[in-house]
Amino acid sequence: MTSSHQSGAKPISVVRRTLVVGAVVSAVGLALSSSLFPHPSQAQQAPQPVAAIQAQAPANPLIVKGLPDFTELVERVGPSVVSIRTTQRVTNEEEVGGDEADAQMREFFRRFFGTPMPGQQQRKKNPNKGPNQGEERARGLGSGFIVSTDGYVLTNAHVVEGADEVYVNLTDKREFKAKIIGVDKRTDVAVLKIEASKLPSVAIGDVSRLKVGEWVMAIGTPFGLDNTVTAGIVSAKARDTGEEIRFIQTDVAVNPGNSGGPLINMRGEVVGINSQILSRSGGFMGISLSIPIDDAIKVSDQLRAGGKVVRGRIGVGIGPVSKDVAESIGLGKPMGALVQSIEPGTPAEKAGLEVGDIITKFADKTIDKAQDLPRLVGATKPGSKAVIQVFRRGTLQNLTVTVAELDTTQAKLESNTKDSAKGGLVSLGMSVADLTPEQRRELALKGGVLVEAVTGPAAHAGVQAGDVILAVANTQVGSVKGFESALAKLDKTRPVSLLVRRGDRAQYVVIRPGN
Repeated sequence: MTSSHQSGAKPISVVRRTLVVGAVVSAVGLALSSSLFPHPSQAQQAPQPVAAIQAQAPANPLIVKGLPDFTELVERVGPSVVSIRTTQRVTNEEEVGGDEADAQMREFFRRFFGTPMPGQQQRKKNPNKGPNQGEERARGLGSGFIVSTDGYVLTNAHVVEGADEVYVNLTDKREFKAKIIGVDKRTDVAVLKIEASKLPSVAIGDVSRLKVGEWVMAIGTPFGLDNTVTAGIVSAKARDTGEEIRFIQTDVAVNPGNSGGPLINMRGEVVGINSQILSRSGGFMGISLSIPIDDAIKVSDQLRAGGKVVRGRIGVGIGPVSKDVAESIGLGKPMGALVQSIEPGTPAEKAGLEVGDIITKFADKTIDKAQDLPRLVGATKPGSKAVIQVFRRGTLQNLTVTVAELDTTQAKLESNTKDSAKGGLVSLGMSVADLTPEQRRELALKGGVLVEAVTGPAAHAGVQAGDVILAVANTQVGSVKGFESALAKLDKTRPVSLLVRRGDRAQYVVIRPGN
């Protein structure tokens, strides 16, 4: 009797402390700082903000004032958030065993969301069914949200990728079979449509008003747990991970199944689509990435209009510009996009761009990082003209390019470095040779010298046999003689930059004498 009482109840003193703390936490939860909730007059057509009160400063200095209350947000936005489940149909000959399941799991864990539910086993198809029917099998789970009362739903592309059937479940327990209107893998946005009317829909927020440190909330279906609510703060507004878009970074807890759900501000507006997490374990570690809703809406508008997203392209392969390279060629600071390759017949070639150019502006917008260029070009309407500013051999030049439509077919430049003419051993540890006419045609080059052997400083800098040197310190070279002449004019005690072609790419290499 005694032992049972000890294990089943807390001591009275502990219970009292718990009740007191619970009361204090409840009071704090109601204390909302007016600074967290701007007046509706500050926003155009913004929904009425959540009711808030200004709490009196408590005597206890450990009590924090101004914590948000998310209850009204959940009541308002929750019905617009949906659970998405996907299935596949497997034919008689197919049996989804460990290999395919493992492949799916790896892919989903790569994106960290939409994983198949634990314990879901794949079975063989019923042999009594027709050869084209297959058996419908559970594939994965995700989240989404309704953006129009007539049934349009936004989610992530990877949630529905590879699915034969998509089902949307509402909070009122209704389930609809959804049609995939369009998918854009580059931004990870997908648009679904369910046949229903008078549905609850979300309000779209203004990402430009979002501030670092602002409270935000996520609603989704992690691990199949419908309408799970988590909250946190904005850590960064434009986190660059090298992908098509810059993400909103938060510390809101998201997990497998949250993917495609909304990120919501304290006015009850959607400001992002939860898409990825950064993790070493596959589970949440405090860094979540969301697609800004303004980018998502632009993509969804195109998907709804034509089923695909039209992007611009100019036909260049690019790379970053390092600090050493920028200083060595007189650019001043590392910025821009280095043109490493140009596809034949593309707008870049027609505009006069050259390998080794550094694109510093596109359509009057500065290129701070190489990743900025494809975003700007992609957002440009095909057929329109744009002015490109390039840094070429120490000077800035403007070129006009007519943007083409992005095509997945990419022309590849092939190199052949056989049967080169022999050259002499020159300084910096390189043996170079003139390119043959055949090699120039195959590489589509007008000049350059072929590196036959490397040693010393050149080897330390990463120069390799088979590389083609196109320029020395902003001076183009067309032969071994020109190469040696350019080197002779340089200060032998200072680093020298070389523009090097390797395969179908070009890059700058800085050689430091004495290395």
